[in-house]
Amino acid sequence: MTTEHDTHMGFVGVTTGSSSIMKVFPKWAEVLGLPTRTLLGHDIGLGAPRETYRDVVGSITDDPGHRGALVTSHKIAVFEAARDLFDDLDDLARTFGEISSIAKRGTRLTGAAKDPVTVRLALEDFLPAAHFTTTGAAAVVLGSGGSGCALSHQLGVRGDRPSRVICTARSQERLTHQRQLHERAGIDPALMQYVVTTGPDDVDALLASLPPSSLVVNATGMGKDRPGSPVGNAGRFPDKGVVWEFNYRGTLEFLHQARAQQDERGLFIEDGWRYFVHGWTQVIADVFDIPMPRETVDELARVAAGVR
Repeated sequence: MTTEHDTHMGFVGVTTGSSSIMKVFPKWAEVLGLPTRTLLGHDIGLGAPRETYRDVVGSITDDPGHRGALVTSHKIAVFEAARDLFDDLDDLARTFGEISSIAKRGTRLTGAAKDPVTVRLALEDFLPAAHFTTTGAAAVVLGSGGSGCALSHQLGVRGDRPSRVICTARSQERLTHQRQLHERAGIDPALMQYVVTTGPDDVDALLASLPPSSLVVNATGMGKDRPGSPVGNAGRFPDKGVVWEFNYRGTLEFLHQARAQQDERGLFIEDGWRYFVHGWTQVIADVFDIPMPRETVDELARVAAGVR
């Protein structure tokens, strides 16, 4: 029989030990009455071989005390390398070609894509419901990894849509994956624009083309997983723009660039903290098969802020 002592939840990332969740999770577990306070990190370098992802998924499957895991930075890689190891994948995992939540239901291993849910919840926390229709603003999502794909999808299916959604990546391969995702979701292709950005100069040119009040999002991982910013030193955010930095820790160059222009350009700036909270609470709900209503999320956010 598995006891609290040998029960744990996993965290598949790049540098899991430096994440705030390592201090936050035990306190959340106490509030939620979870059967464990232990969060086990599985660190995998970016671009790891296929066998590495399969080994991690296999270890979760084979360990009776391992309840499941949140996957960050490697969501697409886990799906592509190990999808056959899962007994069940939810519709969003199949649509997005990614897995961000690994859970167990009896003897069955399940995979789910939670980013579309969590990015919508985080966006609704700070963006007015009719922002785009009342301003005519566009959106540019820098980065076509799991989080960038989730946000571009949500912008494409919401009732209050931007005038255009610009998706960027450093390779055409990533953009092709994103375009196919949008096609599977039935998003109007006329709304979406796909741009390969080989460096900051390309991004700066995109920013210059945006109408006022547009949304600019750093979903590249730069400033957390690796230093730097997708925006160059000459980049100018749109007047009255909404700037969303998906990261909440790291060197955060993109966030600092936005803050330096905040007063002059009238920017609203959001970092990745609330997105972090939603991301974790939705996966915890999946792994431990518990409800996660808004009031519980708000309570957990207060607890996490105290640790932060």
